[in-house]
Amino acid sequence: MPDRSLRDRVAVVAGATRGAGRGIARMLGAAGATVYCPGRSVRGRPATPGRPETVEETAELVGAEGGQGIAVRTDHTVESEVERLFARVRAEAGRLDILVNDIWGGDALTEWGKPFWELSITKGQQMLERAVHTHIITSRHGTPLMVERNAGLIVEVTDGDTFGYRGNLFYDLAKNAVIRLAYAMASDLHAHNVTALAVTPGFLRSEAVLDHFGVTEANWRDAVEADEYFAESETPCYVGRAIAALAADPNVAEKSGGLFSSWSLAKEYGFTDVDGRQPDWGTFFLRKVREILERDAPPDEMDVFVVRSRLYQAELDPSGGEEAERLRAWLERHE
Repeated sequence: MPDRSLRDRVAVVAGATRGAGRGIARMLGAAGATVYCPGRSVRGRPATPGRPETVEETAELVGAEGGQGIAVRTDHTVESEVERLFARVRAEAGRLDILVNDIWGGDALTEWGKPFWELSITKGQQMLERAVHTHIITSRHGTPLMVERNAGLIVEVTDGDTFGYRGNLFYDLAKNAVIRLAYAMASDLHAHNVTALAVTPGFLRSEAVLDHFGVTEANWRDAVEADEYFAESETPCYVGRAIAALAADPNVAEKSGGLFSSWSLAKEYGFTDVDGRQPDWGTFFLRKVREILERDAPPDEMDVFVVRSRLYQAELDPSGGEEAERLRAWLERHE
């Protein structure tokens, strides 16, 4: 029997056009919610070069899952459009129970492999406007509907469940900023019984990622040979089920201000991805690090990247001193 734990709940998923946002909207719909799906790309007017997905398609997928999907053309960098979105939610639904901030738009702006003093300031400012300021604007105008009722859940979607450096200054700033937004909002909202928290997916099989590997969801495993890390990837619905589980949890306030992952929440709440798997990116990543450190063969560029990424995480862990020393020693030998 379908789970309808969110029946009569109203959600707004900002950034619902594709990727994690679309998966989140779908799974909130599968739990019975009415889901407003705002975004810039509408039929006949795609806003992202090279991407065909639209908010109308997402709304239809929400309906196919059993919920009610409502597409609303909205540019979240324009405050007046965000105000209109929530005025419509108030007029039509009279309430807001779940607000998900998943707007990103920074892939084409991220200059990987460059130190911060060589980065484009213009691209960096655009990334922060799209990936951070939109979240602030959206929460500013959506939260009053929750405060009025003394109830609600705000989810900030990020990348990574640690505060370790993510390899590019602006990317790192954007992804850590939304984690901090969740923490700060949780503090302000404590007296109003509204929960704010941050959630990360693992290696996401988004539409763009599938296209990059030249596969579809039906044959995605064919790409594992090209990238061994793809073996532990997850669909956008996995993080969607995580957020649906949080929204249905009567004790979710205990998590307010925290940072959580799709794989840890899957273990806690007992859900799987839509293909029946239960990917655990965190455990998989640590296992790969150990394998690299123990391997006799010379490392490749990806090995060095993975070990350095783990070092950034271990350096911030009070109990990770010995591990950080081992990682630094390995990098000194191989870089």
